[in-house]
Amino acid sequence: MRVLVTGAAGYIGSVLCEHLLDAGHSVVALDSMLYGEASLFHLCSNPNFFFHRGDVRDEKKVKDLLGDAEAVIPLAAIVGAGACDRDPVMARTVNLESIHLLNRLRSRNQLVVYPVTNSGYGAQSGDVYCTEETPLEPISLYGQTKVEAEAALLESENVITLRLATVFGMSPRMRLDLLVNHFTYAALFDRYLVIFEKDFKRNYIHVRDVADCFLHCLANAEAMRGRPYNAGLDDANLSKAELAETIKGFIPDFYIHYAEIGQDPDKRNYVVSNQRLREAGFEAQRGLEDGIRELIKGYRMLGRSVHKNV
Repeated sequence: MRVLVTGAAGYIGSVLCEHLLDAGHSVVALDSMLYGEASLFHLCSNPNFFFHRGDVRDEKKVKDLLGDAEAVIPLAAIVGAGACDRDPVMARTVNLESIHLLNRLRSRNQLVVYPVTNSGYGAQSGDVYCTEETPLEPISLYGQTKVEAEAALLESENVITLRLATVFGMSPRMRLDLLVNHFTYAALFDRYLVIFEKDFKRNYIHVRDVADCFLHCLANAEAMRGRPYNAGLDDANLSKAELAETIKGFIPDFYIHYAEIGQDPDKRNYVVSNQRLREAGFEAQRGLEDGIRELIKGYRMLGRSVHKNV
């Protein structure tokens, strides 16, 4: 297939483009290069990879690139509660309005596979599994924009949405703010971490499983279209404390302090069932411990952040 990927140079996009090309697809990549990353350089030698620098809010650019694309994977977004709160206008225009634009411009013959955060489930009890029928109660601007965009797309034809668990693992465009990635980095370099609301739970998935899940959706669109799917690891519905203790198993001198006073600004607390996706034929394969081992190796290459003094 000829696949248009927006936000292609990002954390998920740079891995997804590689997987799409390896599977024989042609990739048209669009990215504004907001973060100036060189995450797609390794794909430039592939004759089926085409890169365009631009903004997903540019109607002419998007219309031109839609062209003869058979499928669209819109990854471009201002990602995370903190980033959205710093620039709410940009968050809404990129995360929501650009999706309305894309949906208006595309042909209904063009499949859309859209990633949503399962943080849309918000502050549940952490005791009852969230299914795709669980009411969405996003508690951040980021969650709200993604949930609204998903709702608009699902009212249209030829759409699949993936409610992604918290993603982890190495990527050419690395992110250190994601929970597993952040905790592992802190364990390796700082050797300590202060955790608020240690019993708050969430689900996790490896970035390469996310890429493989998109491929599965492209191959099985006929049976899957028109529905949302939770995408995560069934055996990784963990509290923050459980995650930290798992990492400590790899880095024994990692000191974890569970703070009784204070609050984490991110109040998400939920466990997720991925049964619908499993019944559709896909199950994540890369375990949390495999991801931690991978991150430790990657961080040893990365070293200390340029903004750290030691």
